[in-house]
Amino acid sequence: MSVQPSECLSDFAPRLLGWYDRAARVLPWRVPPGSGAVPDPYRVWLAEIMLQQTTVAAVAGYFSRFVGRWPTVEALAGAEDADVMAAWAGLGYYARARNLLACARVVTADHGGRFPDSEAALRALPGIGDYTAAAVAAIAFGRPAVVVDANIERVMARHRLIATPLPAAKKEIRRALAPLVPQERPGDFAQAMMDLGATICSPRAPACARCPLSADCRAKGRADVEALPVKPPKKAKPRRYGLAHWIEKDGQLWLVRRPERGMLGGMRALPGGPWDDAPPGESGVAVVDHSFTHFDLTLTLVRREPQHSAAEGEWWPLSALDDAGLPTLYRKLTDRMRKEKA
Repeated sequence: MSVQPSECLSDFAPRLLGWYDRAARVLPWRVPPGSGAVPDPYRVWLAEIMLQQTTVAAVAGYFSRFVGRWPTVEALAGAEDADVMAAWAGLGYYARARNLLACARVVTADHGGRFPDSEAALRALPGIGDYTAAAVAAIAFGRPAVVVDANIERVMARHRLIATPLPAAKKEIRRALAPLVPQERPGDFAQAMMDLGATICSPRAPACARCPLSADCRAKGRADVEALPVKPPKKAKPRRYGLAHWIEKDGQLWLVRRPERGMLGGMRALPGGPWDDAPPGESGVAVVDHSFTHFDLTLTLVRREPQHSAAEGEWWPLSALDDAGLPTLYRKLTDRMRKEKA
């Protein structure tokens, strides 16, 4: 069933905001409803970038460490690339960290350290797409933007019974949501929708009895409520294979920097060859599997003698390996080796 643009529920926002005032999640980047505090655009932007394709639980610690080390956009703009990449290690999708630095530097150099307050101007910044621009405009600047993330897609697809499969349903969802966004408190409205999807209108076993929007939810009571929004069938990922080298000398491990462009760009890593479609013709001391967005990887760790070290790397103390900022893929291998050596 499609939704007509004129379809609007006048009490939708008041019901939702009343619930949010009572039940809002406490998050380190969020200004609590009713506190009277003004959101810091830098913290809103930083959180939204970190939350892309990542869970709230995973982001909370990273966010607190980032703002503790770089409390303003100017401070972040002046940071060393390597320090930011190391602090980001483990969050994944490392292009976000490179765009984070690029954006901070543009805001500092071209905007006097102040984020622009419109969706259009925000979209012109590095690493900011339609969703992030709308979220920052609404939450940080009170603009009545139409904010749609995965949680909000789920709430709206169920409430309006939008059965069109994603991603085609995105336009219908935005069209259904747009007339519901209030002029007052649009930032709280967006965050309330996010919270509702995260805590009540969950992917499995939604708590409809506690939902402030259940009275007119078209999917309430349906056996197929969990199937909404309808997602396209998952495509099988190709698998690739590679080798990583463990080169150790005098309590130190040889690390390299991956090329700036490409997977895990600019990150410290174990040395090794390219990733191929066929398994390597060599066994190793450890094997790990890791999933990227577009492919799965099986990486085999092999021991090499110190003469295999190349001039463009660095020796890193094994006792301080946690400070190297290795991405999750390589940390899996180093953790495995350290356990075996313990």
